[in-house]
Amino acid sequence: MSQTVVLKVGMSCEGCVGAVKRVLGKMEGVDSYDIDLKEQKVTVKGNVQPEAVLQTVSKTGKKTSFWEAGEPAEPVAAA
Repeated sequence: MSQTVVLKVGMSCEGCVGAVKRVLGKMEGVDSYDIDLKEQKVTVKGNVQPEAVLQTVSKTGKKTSFWEAGEPAEPVAAA
């Protein structure tokens, strides 16, 4: 069954993006993925298990977690 998994990944440069692309490109069941460096957001679509996607992306050494619903894209500064 196809589903979408959204992760927050601590990426700081195009090298980080390349590392995430490499591991997702080798992962079975991935139909497509979108990597947003500015938002540090990785969206993966395919016949995948969320926990497996998290584990795979974690292998890059980047801080990885599930994107929380309703989480602001940019940190909001306290007034």
